[in-house]
Amino acid sequence: MNLNEIAQQFSLTGKIAEIKPLGDGFINDTFIIRTEGTSPDYILQRKNKNIFPNVPAMMENIRKVTDHIRKKVLAEGGNPTREVMTVVPAADGQLFFVDDQGEYWAVSVFIDDTTAYNRADSPALARKGGEGIGRFQAQLSDFHEELTETIEGFHNMTHRFRQWDASVRADAAGRVKDIAEEIGWIESRRDKMLAYRKLVDDGTIPTRVTHNDTKINNILFDKDGNVLCVIDLDTVMPAPVHNDFGDAIRTYANTGAEDDEDLDRVSLSLEMFRAYADGYLSQQASKLTQAEIDWMAFSAIYITFEQVLRFLMDYIDGDKYYKIKSPKHNLQRTHAQFRLLRSMEEQYPQMCQIIKETTENYRKC
Repeated sequence: MNLNEIAQQFSLTGKIAEIKPLGDGFINDTFIIRTEGTSPDYILQRKNKNIFPNVPAMMENIRKVTDHIRKKVLAEGGNPTREVMTVVPAADGQLFFVDDQGEYWAVSVFIDDTTAYNRADSPALARKGGEGIGRFQAQLSDFHEELTETIEGFHNMTHRFRQWDASVRADAAGRVKDIAEEIGWIESRRDKMLAYRKLVDDGTIPTRVTHNDTKINNILFDKDGNVLCVIDLDTVMPAPVHNDFGDAIRTYANTGAEDDEDLDRVSLSLEMFRAYADGYLSQQASKLTQAEIDWMAFSAIYITFEQVLRFLMDYIDGDKYYKIKSPKHNLQRTHAQFRLLRSMEEQYPQMCQIIKETTENYRKC
Protein backbone atom coordinates (compact mmCIF):
# COMPACT_ATOMS: atom_id res chain seq x y z
CA MET A 1 0.00 0.00 0.00
CA ASN A 2 1.19 3.53 -0.69
CA LEU A 3 0.97 6.40 1.78
CA ASN A 4 -2.19 7.79 0.21
CA GLU A 5 -3.97 4.46 0.56
CA ILE A 6 -2.83 4.14 4.17
CA ALA A 7 -4.00 7.66 5.02
CA GLN A 8 -7.41 6.94 3.54
CA GLN A 9 -7.91 4.18 6.12
CA PHE A 10 -8.37 6.89 8.77
CA SER A 11 -11.35 9.13 9.48
CA LEU A 12 -9.91 12.27 7.92
CA THR A 13 -11.80 15.44 7.13
CA GLY A 14 -11.21 16.85 3.66
CA LYS A 15 -9.43 15.64 0.53
CA ILE A 16 -5.76 14.74 0.68
CA ALA A 17 -3.59 17.17 -1.30
CA GLU A 18 -0.14 15.70 -0.56
CA ILE A 19 1.81 13.60 1.92
CA LYS A 20 5.41 14.57 2.68
CA PRO A 21 8.09 13.33 5.11
CA LEU A 22 8.38 15.33 8.33
CA GLY A 23 11.45 15.40 10.57
CA ASP A 24 14.15 12.78 11.01
CA GLY A 25 13.23 10.92 14.19
CA PHE A 26 15.36 8.02 15.39
CA ILE A 27 12.48 5.59 15.80
CA ASN A 28 9.26 6.23 13.84
CA ASP A 29 8.73 7.38 10.25
CA THR A 30 6.66 10.56 10.27
CA PHE A 31 4.74 12.30 7.47
CA ILE A 32 2.47 15.33 7.20
CA ILE A 33 -0.82 14.97 5.37
CA ARG A 34 -1.82 18.24 3.71
CA THR A 35 -5.50 18.58 2.89
CA GLU A 36 -7.35 20.88 0.53
CA GLY A 37 -9.37 23.91 1.62
CA THR A 38 -10.00 24.63 5.27
CA SER A 39 -9.81 21.04 6.51
CA PRO A 40 -7.16 20.31 9.14
CA ASP A 41 -3.84 18.76 8.23
CA TYR A 42 -2.67 15.56 9.92
CA ILE A 43 0.41 13.74 11.18
CA LEU A 44 0.81 10.19 9.88
CA GLN A 45 3.30 7.89 11.61
CA ARG A 46 4.54 4.41 10.98
CA LYS A 47 5.08 3.13 14.51
CA ASN A 48 8.22 1.06 14.92
CA LYS A 49 6.88 -2.29 16.08
CA ASN A 50 10.40 -3.50 16.83
CA ILE A 51 10.77 -0.76 19.44
CA PHE A 52 7.11 -0.72 20.52
CA PRO A 53 6.06 -4.39 20.53
CA ASN A 54 2.48 -3.61 21.65
CA VAL A 55 1.33 -0.71 19.49
CA PRO A 56 -2.39 -1.19 20.33
CA ALA A 57 -1.63 -0.81 24.06
CA MET A 58 0.61 2.18 23.35
CA MET A 59 -2.17 3.91 21.42
CA GLU A 60 -4.59 3.16 24.25
CA ASN A 61 -2.13 4.81 26.67
CA ILE A 62 -2.13 7.88 24.45
CA ARG A 63 -5.93 7.95 24.30
CA LYS A 64 -6.28 7.74 28.07
CA VAL A 65 -3.71 10.44 28.74
CA THR A 66 -4.95 12.86 26.08
CA ASP A 67 -8.57 12.40 27.19
CA HIS A 68 -7.53 13.28 30.75
CA ILE A 69 -5.56 16.35 29.71
CA ARG A 70 -8.36 17.47 27.39
CA LYS A 71 -10.75 17.57 30.35
CA LYS A 72 -8.23 19.62 32.33
CA VAL A 73 -7.78 22.09 29.48
CA LEU A 74 -11.52 22.51 29.08
CA ALA A 75 -11.96 23.03 32.83
CA GLU A 76 -9.30 25.76 32.71
CA GLY A 77 -11.03 27.50 29.80
CA GLY A 78 -8.30 26.56 27.31
CA ASN A 79 -8.47 25.34 23.74
CA PRO A 80 -8.25 21.52 23.62
CA THR A 81 -7.76 21.47 19.83
CA ARG A 82 -4.43 23.23 20.35
CA GLU A 83 -3.35 22.35 23.88
CA VAL A 84 -3.48 18.57 23.62
CA MET A 85 -2.87 15.99 20.91
CA THR A 86 -5.96 14.65 19.13
CA VAL A 87 -5.69 11.07 17.94
CA VAL A 88 -7.69 10.24 14.79
CA PRO A 89 -9.18 6.73 14.69
CA ALA A 90 -9.16 4.44 11.69
CA ALA A 91 -12.40 3.75 9.84
CA ASP A 92 -12.99 0.64 11.96
CA GLY A 93 -12.72 2.64 15.20
CA GLN A 94 -9.26 1.37 16.16
CA LEU A 95 -6.59 3.92 17.03
CA PHE A 96 -4.24 2.41 14.46
CA PHE A 97 -4.22 0.68 11.08
CA VAL A 98 -2.16 -2.38 10.12
CA ASP A 99 -1.10 -2.48 6.46
CA ASP A 100 -0.58 -5.55 4.31
CA GLN A 101 3.07 -5.71 5.44
CA GLY A 102 2.05 -5.90 9.08
CA GLU A 103 3.22 -2.33 9.80
CA TYR A 104 1.31 -0.18 12.29
CA TRP A 105 0.17 3.34 11.39
CA ALA A 106 -1.42 6.09 13.48
CA VAL A 107 -2.77 9.56 12.76
CA SER A 108 -3.19 12.70 14.86
CA VAL A 109 -4.41 16.18 14.01
CA PHE A 110 -1.62 18.57 12.97
CA ILE A 111 -1.62 21.67 15.17
CA ASP A 112 -0.91 24.60 12.87
CA ASP A 113 0.61 28.02 13.55
CA THR A 114 3.11 26.53 15.98
CA THR A 115 6.85 26.63 16.44
CA ALA A 116 9.08 23.70 17.32
CA TYR A 117 12.74 23.88 18.24
CA ASN A 118 15.50 21.32 17.75
CA ARG A 119 17.36 22.80 20.71
CA ALA A 120 16.87 25.39 23.40
CA ASP A 121 18.98 28.38 22.38
CA SER A 122 18.26 30.68 25.32
CA PRO A 123 17.54 30.46 29.06
CA ALA A 124 14.11 31.98 28.41
CA LEU A 125 13.23 29.12 26.06
CA ALA A 126 14.65 26.55 28.46
CA ARG A 127 12.47 27.96 31.25
CA LYS A 128 9.39 27.71 29.04
CA GLY A 129 10.22 24.10 28.26
CA GLY A 130 10.57 23.29 31.94
CA GLU A 131 7.27 24.97 32.64
CA GLY A 132 5.63 22.94 29.89
CA ILE A 133 6.86 19.56 31.16
CA GLY A 134 6.05 20.54 34.73
CA ARG A 135 2.52 21.47 33.66
CA PHE A 136 2.18 18.20 31.70
CA GLN A 137 3.07 16.21 34.82
CA ALA A 138 0.81 18.38 36.97
CA GLN A 139 -2.13 17.80 34.62
CA LEU A 140 -1.64 14.06 35.13
CA SER A 141 -1.07 14.20 38.89
CA ASP A 142 -4.60 12.88 39.52
CA PHE A 143 -4.56 10.34 36.69
CA HIS A 144 -5.27 6.88 38.12
CA GLU A 145 -6.00 4.66 35.13
CA GLU A 146 -3.70 1.76 34.32
CA LEU A 147 -1.07 2.34 31.66
CA THR A 148 0.98 -0.25 29.78
CA GLU A 149 4.77 -0.19 29.83
CA THR A 150 5.37 0.51 26.14
CA ILE A 151 9.10 -0.24 26.22
CA GLU A 152 10.21 -2.83 28.73
CA GLY A 153 12.56 -1.44 31.33
CA PHE A 154 12.73 2.04 29.80
CA HIS A 155 15.08 4.15 31.97
CA ASN A 156 15.31 1.15 34.36
CA MET A 157 19.01 0.71 34.97
CA THR A 158 18.66 -2.81 36.32
CA HIS A 159 17.10 -3.82 33.01
CA ARG A 160 19.64 -1.83 31.00
CA PHE A 161 22.55 -3.53 32.71
CA ARG A 162 21.07 -6.95 31.96
CA GLN A 163 20.92 -5.92 28.30
CA TRP A 164 24.41 -4.47 28.51
CA ASP A 165 25.95 -7.60 30.03
CA ALA A 166 24.33 -9.77 27.34
CA SER A 167 25.55 -7.46 24.56
CA VAL A 168 29.13 -7.42 25.79
CA ARG A 169 29.15 -11.21 26.11
CA ALA A 170 27.69 -11.72 22.65
CA ASP A 171 29.92 -9.11 20.96
CA ALA A 172 27.75 -9.46 17.86
CA ALA A 173 29.72 -7.05 15.68
CA GLY A 174 33.17 -8.00 17.02
CA ARG A 175 33.79 -4.51 18.37
CA VAL A 176 34.36 -5.13 22.11
CA LYS A 177 38.13 -5.54 21.70
CA ASP A 178 38.42 -1.98 20.42
CA ILE A 179 36.44 -0.17 23.10
CA ALA A 180 37.96 -1.22 26.43
CA GLU A 181 38.16 2.39 27.63
CA GLU A 182 34.51 3.08 26.84
CA ILE A 183 33.40 -0.12 28.55
CA GLY A 184 35.36 1.02 31.60
CA TRP A 185 33.31 4.23 31.68
CA ILE A 186 30.18 2.14 32.07
CA GLU A 187 31.50 -0.33 34.62
CA SER A 188 33.02 2.30 36.93
CA ARG A 189 29.56 3.84 37.44
CA ARG A 190 27.47 0.68 37.67
CA ASP A 191 27.01 0.62 41.45
CA LYS A 192 26.05 4.28 41.71
CA MET A 193 23.38 3.96 39.00
CA LEU A 194 21.91 0.79 40.47
CA ALA A 195 21.76 2.40 43.91
CA TYR A 196 19.45 5.11 42.54
CA ARG A 197 17.27 2.53 40.80
CA LYS A 198 16.90 0.61 44.08
CA LEU A 199 15.25 3.70 45.60
CA VAL A 200 12.66 3.62 42.81
CA ASP A 201 12.07 -0.11 43.22
CA ASP A 202 11.52 0.13 46.97
CA GLY A 203 9.20 3.14 46.67
CA THR A 204 11.46 5.73 48.30
CA ILE A 205 11.20 7.60 45.01
CA PRO A 206 7.56 7.38 43.86
CA THR A 207 6.27 6.47 40.42
CA ARG A 208 3.98 8.90 38.59
CA VAL A 209 2.81 9.36 34.98
CA THR A 210 5.62 10.80 32.89
CA HIS A 211 6.48 11.48 29.25
CA ASN A 212 9.90 9.79 29.21
CA ASP A 213 11.22 11.56 26.10
CA THR A 214 11.34 15.27 26.90
CA LYS A 215 13.53 16.67 24.14
CA ILE A 216 12.48 20.21 23.32
CA ASN A 217 11.25 19.15 19.88
CA ASN A 218 8.53 17.19 21.66
CA ILE A 219 6.96 20.47 22.80
CA LEU A 220 4.96 22.77 20.51
CA PHE A 221 5.07 26.52 21.15
CA ASP A 222 2.75 29.22 19.85
CA LYS A 223 4.03 32.17 17.85
CA ASP A 224 4.51 34.17 21.07
CA GLY A 225 6.81 31.53 22.53
CA ASN A 226 4.32 30.05 25.00
CA VAL A 227 3.97 26.31 25.44
CA LEU A 228 0.92 24.88 23.69
CA CYS A 229 1.22 21.16 24.24
CA VAL A 230 3.51 18.19 24.63
CA ILE A 231 3.57 15.75 21.70
CA ASP A 232 5.08 12.37 20.80
CA LEU A 233 3.42 10.46 23.62
CA ASP A 234 4.54 6.96 22.61
CA THR A 235 6.60 6.56 25.78
CA VAL A 236 4.05 7.91 28.27
CA MET A 237 3.90 5.43 31.16
CA PRO A 238 4.38 5.17 34.93
CA ALA A 239 7.87 6.25 35.98
CA PRO A 240 9.74 8.60 38.33
CA VAL A 241 9.44 12.31 37.49
CA HIS A 242 13.22 12.26 37.26
CA ASN A 243 13.01 10.55 33.88
CA ASP A 244 11.48 13.67 32.38
CA PHE A 245 13.67 16.16 34.22
CA GLY A 246 16.92 14.33 33.57
CA ASP A 247 16.26 13.73 29.89
CA ALA A 248 15.30 17.36 29.37
CA ILE A 249 18.50 18.61 31.00
CA ARG A 250 20.52 16.20 28.85
CA THR A 251 19.27 17.97 25.74
CA TYR A 252 18.40 21.51 26.85
CA ALA A 253 21.57 22.26 28.79
CA ASN A 254 24.09 20.62 26.46
CA THR A 255 26.27 23.30 24.88
CA GLY A 256 27.03 20.96 21.98
CA ALA A 257 25.13 18.46 19.85
CA GLU A 258 24.12 14.98 20.98
CA ASP A 259 26.55 13.53 18.43
CA ASP A 260 29.03 16.41 18.33
CA GLU A 261 32.31 15.59 16.59
CA ASP A 262 34.06 18.42 18.45
CA LEU A 263 34.00 17.35 22.09
CA ASP A 264 35.34 20.73 23.19
CA ARG A 265 31.92 22.15 22.35
CA VAL A 266 30.15 19.78 24.75
CA SER A 267 29.44 20.69 28.38
CA LEU A 268 26.60 21.33 30.81
CA SER A 269 25.44 24.95 30.89
CA LEU A 270 24.53 25.80 34.48
CA GLU A 271 22.64 28.82 33.18
CA MET A 272 20.38 26.59 31.08
CA PHE A 273 20.10 24.09 33.92
CA ARG A 274 18.94 26.82 36.28
CA ALA A 275 16.44 28.16 33.75
CA TYR A 276 14.87 24.77 33.04
CA ALA A 277 14.75 23.88 36.74
CA ASP A 278 13.04 27.18 37.50
CA GLY A 279 10.33 26.59 34.91
CA TYR A 280 9.79 22.99 35.95
CA LEU A 281 9.70 23.66 39.68
CA SER A 282 7.35 26.61 39.21
CA GLN A 283 4.74 23.94 38.41
CA GLN A 284 5.94 21.04 40.55
CA ALA A 285 7.81 22.22 43.66
CA SER A 286 4.79 21.96 45.94
CA LYS A 287 3.77 18.55 44.58
CA LEU A 288 7.02 16.61 44.86
CA THR A 289 8.31 14.63 47.83
CA GLN A 290 11.60 15.50 49.49
CA ALA A 291 13.19 12.36 48.04
CA GLU A 292 12.21 13.49 44.55
CA ILE A 293 13.77 16.90 45.17
CA ASP A 294 16.92 15.39 46.71
CA TRP A 295 17.58 13.24 43.62
CA MET A 296 16.47 15.76 40.99
CA ALA A 297 19.96 16.96 40.04
CA PHE A 298 21.28 13.38 39.96
CA SER A 299 18.58 12.46 37.45
CA ALA A 300 20.45 14.41 34.75
CA ILE A 301 23.55 12.32 35.43
CA TYR A 302 21.50 9.12 35.52
CA ILE A 303 19.72 9.70 32.21
CA THR A 304 22.86 10.93 30.46
CA PHE A 305 24.75 7.88 31.68
CA GLU A 306 21.96 5.68 30.37
CA GLN A 307 22.31 7.30 26.96
CA VAL A 308 26.06 6.69 26.97
CA LEU A 309 25.33 3.05 27.76
CA ARG A 310 22.60 2.71 25.11
CA PHE A 311 24.60 4.31 22.30
CA LEU A 312 27.64 2.17 23.14
CA MET A 313 25.51 -0.96 23.48
CA ASP A 314 23.97 -0.35 20.07
CA TYR A 315 27.44 0.08 18.62
CA ILE A 316 28.45 -3.27 20.17
CA ASP A 317 25.31 -4.89 18.77
CA GLY A 318 26.02 -3.68 15.24
CA ASP A 319 23.76 -0.60 15.17
CA LYS A 320 20.39 -2.35 15.38
CA TYR A 321 18.38 0.23 17.34
CA TYR A 322 19.24 3.79 16.37
CA LYS A 323 19.38 5.11 12.83
CA ILE A 324 22.97 5.95 11.93
CA LYS A 325 24.58 8.24 9.37
CA SER A 326 28.02 6.59 9.36
CA PRO A 327 29.57 3.30 10.57
CA LYS A 328 30.85 4.87 13.81
CA HIS A 329 27.92 7.22 14.42
CA ASN A 330 26.87 5.44 17.62
CA LEU A 331 30.45 5.55 18.93
CA GLN A 332 30.55 9.27 18.14
CA ARG A 333 27.30 9.71 20.07
CA THR A 334 28.80 7.73 22.96
CA HIS A 335 31.82 10.03 23.20
CA ALA A 336 29.75 13.20 22.99
CA GLN A 337 27.35 12.04 25.68
CA PHE A 338 30.20 10.92 27.91
CA ARG A 339 31.76 14.36 27.68
CA LEU A 340 28.43 15.82 28.79
CA LEU A 341 28.25 13.29 31.64
CA ARG A 342 31.70 14.28 32.89
CA SER A 343 30.71 17.94 32.84
CA MET A 344 27.64 17.15 34.91
CA GLU A 345 29.65 15.16 37.42
CA GLU A 346 32.11 18.04 37.83
CA GLN A 347 29.30 20.55 38.42
CA TYR A 348 27.04 18.32 40.50
CA PRO A 349 27.35 20.31 43.77
CA GLN A 350 26.22 23.48 41.98
CA MET A 351 23.34 21.60 40.34
CA CYS A 352 22.14 20.37 43.74
CA GLN A 353 22.32 23.88 45.19
CA ILE A 354 20.26 25.29 42.32
CA ILE A 355 17.54 22.68 42.89
CA LYS A 356 17.52 23.34 46.64
CA GLU A 357 17.28 27.12 46.31
CA THR A 358 14.68 27.05 43.53
CA THR A 359 12.48 24.58 45.39
CA GLU A 360 12.60 26.67 48.57
CA ASN A 361 11.69 29.80 46.62
CA TYR A 362 8.55 28.25 45.13
CA ARG A 363 7.51 26.48 48.31
CA LYS A 364 7.52 29.86 50.10
CA CYS A 365 5.05 31.27 47.58
